[in-house]
Amino acid sequence: MKKTLPALFLFFACFTAQAQFGNILNKAKDKLKTKANAKIDQHLDKATDKVVNTADTILTGTATSGGNTTTATTVNRGNAAANVSANTSVTASAGTAQTVPNFKAFNNYDFVPGDKILFEDHFDDDQTGEFPAHWNLGAGQAVVNQTGDVKSLLITDGNYAHVSPLIKSPSYLGDAFTIEFDSFFNGGYGPRIYFYSSNADATAAHNDLGNISISPGESGAGAQFGSEIGKVDLSGKTPSNGDNYANKWHHVAIACKKNQLKIYVDQYRILVVPNMGITPHAFDIEGIGNADQPIILANMRVASGGGMNMLGKKFTDAKIITHGINFDIDKASIKPESMGTLNMIVSVLKDNPEIKFQVGGHTDNSGTPAHNLTLSQQRADAVKAQLVTMGIDAARLTTKGFGDTKPISDNVTIEGKANNRRVEFVKM
Repeated sequence: MKKTLPALFLFFACFTAQAQFGNILNKAKDKLKTKANAKIDQHLDKATDKVVNTADTILTGTATSGGNTTTATTVNRGNAAANVSANTSVTASAGTAQTVPNFKAFNNYDFVPGDKILFEDHFDDDQTGEFPAHWNLGAGQAVVNQTGDVKSLLITDGNYAHVSPLIKSPSYLGDAFTIEFDSFFNGGYGPRIYFYSSNADATAAHNDLGNISISPGESGAGAQFGSEIGKVDLSGKTPSNGDNYANKWHHVAIACKKNQLKIYVDQYRILVVPNMGITPHAFDIEGIGNADQPIILANMRVASGGGMNMLGKKFTDAKIITHGINFDIDKASIKPESMGTLNMIVSVLKDNPEIKFQVGGHTDNSGTPAHNLTLSQQRADAVKAQLVTMGIDAARLTTKGFGDTKPISDNVTIEGKANNRRVEFVKM
């Protein structure tokens, strides 16, 4: 018994030391984690300190600890009427809010925008913290601010708040039109698009003809179209594919042609209304916005014409002018939602194997002529490269960048500039 006592004392001593060492390690891990979080908070505090009394600003970033990555979205609450510098932006130091959809996912996308742009706004000319210059506010509160690295329109207050694009014509939506925008699904209410007979009705937000509701959710998005006049109430939703839709950007596209309505969210066509039973001429965007979960919109575009449906037809025109191949700002990287137009061009080429095209890149007059010429050539080359990956023989395509030398509209208004930014396919 005496011989075993030293061994037992030694065992308990080792066990106690190991436990203490484990506690020390755990405390060290906790301290490191606390210090890391404090460091992130410090960076966020410095960023938010740059904005005093601004409108609600979405902060989204990522932090890594112990091999786990966490995404956080925060709202900086402030005064929507405040005046701040146009250069002010608030972003999380550890990341960015924007999540770009997978380009390959749009392989079967068939949305093609209208051929004449009536309105387009990326809020480039608007001061952060102010209401955008090219919009009308009918009720509630809204403000331009940064969502990650995207300049956006935030509907921050109102039930229902409503905003509408400033378009000169009182009745601008014809028999065929398209509406596109990006929306950040943050778990709150989604945007609602209300159709009216004129701009005056849209401004007053009464006597609507019908409306589209976009409902974001964790596992997908839904759309509903309702019209008491047309006696229509239809709904649809994205396939349940396990994707998390929250705290991400999503592209919404709406096409109307001869009273048929199609609604897309990202690569999915989620609702078709065979007959709306109404004839809309104007619209506004409405919703329930609040400081914590504002409705967030970006990259708004309205175009007349229901897209160019040339599938299965012999091509006889001299050229195709497209506004549906879109690029990141001042870059030659093609956006995923361009696949609808690209798919249409591929079909034309496959249906007409004898045709060869010159792919022409065109810009507006923003920037220097030399820069625009280089950028337009890079974009034309990018389009050719994408078409080749989609099965088109490279020998059937040549490219040329024209910069801002061949405008088809004015370079003064936002819609004029938008029409000048285009890709043309000229038959050779």
